[in-house]
Amino acid sequence: MRRIGLFTTLLLSVTCAQASLRCEHGIADKGDRTSEVQAKCGEAASRSLVGYTQNADGNQELPIEEWVYGPRNGMYYYLTFQGGRLQRIDSQRGN
Repeated sequence: MRRIGLFTTLLLSVTCAQASLRCEHGIADKGDRTSEVQAKCGEAASRSLVGYTQNADGNQELPIEEWVYGPRNGMYYYLTFQGGRLQRIDSQRGN
């Protein structure tokens, strides 16, 4: 039983790490505005407009952007914004 509890705790720790990004001036969390993330993390290494959300009628609505930070200790962080709000944080070890 104790091993299962430890495994669950480790799994939750890994999952939570993807929900936020520790930066020099604070922690960027899901739901933050682009201006808040820039104030906390500084200028991204790159920014790309990757598309738009679509409503039920197929019309374009909200812009989707991807910002890349890194490498930080060998890791790259990919932040996805939808309508100017942080939706997702992914990370990948650089080559």
